[in-house]
Amino acid sequence: MKKLGEIIGKFVVKHKILIVIASVILCIPSLFGYINTDINYDILVYLPEDIDTMKGQDILAKDFDMGSFAICVVENMSSKDILNLEEKYKKIDGVVKVISANDLIGTTIPQEMLPSDVTKQYKKGNSELMLVTFKDSTIAIDAITQMREITSEEVVKIGGMSASTLDTSIVADSEIITYVIVAVILVLIVLMASLDSYVVPFLLLGNIGLAILYNMGSNIFLGQISYITKAIAAVLQLGVTTDFSIFLYHKYEQAKTRVKTNNEAMTLAIGDTLVSIAGSSLTTIAGFLALCTMQLTLGSDIGIVMAKGVFIGVLSTVTIFPAFLLVFDKLVFKTKHKPIIPSFNVIKNFVIKHYKIILLVALVIAYPAYYGNAHVKSYYNLTKDLPQDLKSCVANSELSDEFDLVASQVILVDKGIKDNDLNQMVDEIENVESVNLVLSPSQLSDLAIPDEMIPDDVKDIFESNRYKMIFVNSTEEIATNKLNKVIDKIDHIIKKYDKNAIMAGEGPCMKDLVNIADEDFRNVSIASIGIIFIIMLFVLKSVSLPVLLVSGIELAIFINMAISYYTGDVLPFVASIVIGTIQLGATIDYAILLTTKYLENRKNGIDKIKAMDNAISNSAGSIFVSGMSFFAATFGVGMISKLNMIASLCNLMSRGALISMFIVICVIPAILLVFDKVIIHTSIGFKQLKNKGEC
Repeated sequence: MKKLGEIIGKFVVKHKILIVIASVILCIPSLFGYINTDINYDILVYLPEDIDTMKGQDILAKDFDMGSFAICVVENMSSKDILNLEEKYKKIDGVVKVISANDLIGTTIPQEMLPSDVTKQYKKGNSELMLVTFKDSTIAIDAITQMREITSEEVVKIGGMSASTLDTSIVADSEIITYVIVAVILVLIVLMASLDSYVVPFLLLGNIGLAILYNMGSNIFLGQISYITKAIAAVLQLGVTTDFSIFLYHKYEQAKTRVKTNNEAMTLAIGDTLVSIAGSSLTTIAGFLALCTMQLTLGSDIGIVMAKGVFIGVLSTVTIFPAFLLVFDKLVFKTKHKPIIPSFNVIKNFVIKHYKIILLVALVIAYPAYYGNAHVKSYYNLTKDLPQDLKSCVANSELSDEFDLVASQVILVDKGIKDNDLNQMVDEIENVESVNLVLSPSQLSDLAIPDEMIPDDVKDIFESNRYKMIFVNSTEEIATNKLNKVIDKIDHIIKKYDKNAIMAGEGPCMKDLVNIADEDFRNVSIASIGIIFIIMLFVLKSVSLPVLLVSGIELAIFINMAISYYTGDVLPFVASIVIGTIQLGATIDYAILLTTKYLENRKNGIDKIKAMDNAISNSAGSIFVSGMSFFAATFGVGMISKLNMIASLCNLMSRGALISMFIVICVIPAILLVFDKVIIHTSIGFKQLKNKGEC
């Protein structure tokens, strides 16, 4: 690896100007790719395609042309005006059907003549409902945007999943530039204080900025990424790859004291850096790729983008950043200053003197941390994440408060089912607690309107060539245990009449999301620990060290999550799943750095106390700068984001960076000292110490 690094180094110093020019030119295709990468804002799209609810969604799209729908609350409009509005909506690309009660009764029959138990389902005071169906969920977002342009919010409120998705996209897109600016400013402050030049932080951030742009631009080959990935990828890549560039700069400055020219120094620095960051970057990449084991393919979305970003970060660290340093070397030299890094002598002396007590305290803390981690609460209804003054939230609130439309389900049964069986099924569903609305083909006659007067558009909503559709509403909140029990009861009923019946819609999809997320949490944790354990086995050439170091970082993760439990915070389910993997992958290299220094000293025959003294002295500063950079990159975003999903993820990452930094500087040394004999006897390279009996 060092030889490869030196080959790269010779190429870089020879073609530094060309590399700088090429790095700027590459921004053009990267920017094109970034702009043209589709962004998905619908979390349910990431559910596995082979589950019944997703099959149901596919049937709704193909057989009923109902890839998505919106329910509108129309205020203070006459029947004639509502029908005119329908015609305007129907002209919007992607809109399939627009249905209101006026399509059934027309404008000639006064609604007051209908029974109150009929009108109460769609009319409250001066407000009544309108159903709009769309070809698919992607088209729905553009269509709803146009619907909002046609009518003001005071006249028509548009609710439903697609409207919430649209508002999510608006908030996320409006904030993302702010995320990057805030992250860069805070990281710049950390680097200005910790590095010995006022210019190097700008070169370093310029290098990482290019790497981020290359990464985000190359996402065009993935087809699309989620809004969550788009929102956190830049700040996360900034946080986890900054230390690569810092490490190269320090190696370069050290090499300049040993050789005559800057070119020679950079060649040596690139070789040493590649050796040093290969293992740590590999564990970080592995941690992100572990997310690909999730059934919810959002994990693959985040994992692939971030693993790719770390890899690109490594490449830019040993090519673009060295070229920047060489080209701007004179400016770097002119802006030298004394770095401001706290002394760790007091902490180091305390840790070495009391390492047994520190390990005992860590073991005592481990149980409440484990318990809190295991019992932290999560929520799954991401529409609750949104600011409640958004248009979709206002509409959904009115649908819930005024019309009791809270959780919608769609049932698909075979078209050949007998009317008598269908009616019995509907009767049983109506008797399920909290079900307040059931609409089926057979119930159209209950409106006392002759069949020949019912428009085909209305009939087509409930019947296709293969299926009949039943619409069911429950008053229970989405993604709650109460609604999940209701769905289970309904599913049991429909299977009695049609064993192949399928439930679809937001309620059943969210129920599947809950079940899959719980399983993903276990699988991802096991996968990330297992993959990183195997990599560390080869990197550290030890059987015991992977266990000890991973245990230390896992303690940091447990403490991080437990804080949320003991403070009563309820986390979005995605945060609960991915934060452990991200924190493990991003901060395990802190532990590897300290441990590597310690092992080098022990292999040189230094006793364990002096070896640890030297290891902390030589690594604590780097760990501090890396940890603070990770903290700075994520902290600001967590503070300013209006999307609780993004804010929670960034708050957990920033807090996790500080906790991992503390554990590595204080607890990992205690673990290494206590288990020194075990480490030496289970690691390669300590034959000389074993023969001398010094362990």
